[in-house]
Amino acid sequence: AERAALRALFAELMCAEAAAVAEQMGRLLARTQGSGAREDRLARLLGGEYPGDVGVFCVFVLNVLELAPGEAFFMGPNDPHAYIGGDCVECMATSDNVVRAGLTPKLRDVPVLLAMLTYEHGAPDAKLLQPTPTGCGSLLYDPPIDEFSVLRTRAEPGCEVHVPPVDGPRVLIVADGCGTMAVGDESFDVVPGTVFFVYPNSPVALCAADGQPLVAYTAQCLAE
Repeated sequence: AERAALRALFAELMCAEAAAVAEQMGRLLARTQGSGAREDRLARLLGGEYPGDVGVFCVFVLNVLELAPGEAFFMGPNDPHAYIGGDCVECMATSDNVVRAGLTPKLRDVPVLLAMLTYEHGAPDAKLLQPTPTGCGSLLYDPPIDEFSVLRTRAEPGCEVHVPPVDGPRVLIVADGCGTMAVGDESFDVVPGTVFFVYPNSPVALCAADGQPLVAYTAQCLAE
């Protein structure tokens, strides 16, 4: 019954006429002026960036989750989401579709959207991933699926950390710090924003320059 009610509410919102959305958004933004409530502040922010977009109202339908540095969240397929601000690493399984609900000038396929969603409800905190230390200067974020995991590796200034190989391909992203990365007999200078594709069964060594730690995230493909 709760899922059916949520589906009916979301369908009514997504199918609303553009004129009605614009009128109600004007009232919403006027009513929330000066409010410090998190959802009201987000609505004003998004209303300024996407005027007249029905996705602004999703602030009051979806959960708002703030992640601190180092925290991770797992979300299953067919759950709507939007990244509002900040930097993050998103890793996802192979998908053949992107169906949009709002906050975009691109096509919204509303019938497909309404048919595909799970309408799961409840607090999102239960899906926060607790990382597991691996013993090599890394933390493993292992979601409850078989396709991938994410490794966060930190090398202290002037130190080297070895990242053991895995059977699948990997994508390594340097998030902070400078230094070098060695794969086999090759060595590369790395800075924040450097991205590497690492072949299966390839050991990796990260060495931080003096002065600051080197932090890298590695998305590991585990499925054959």
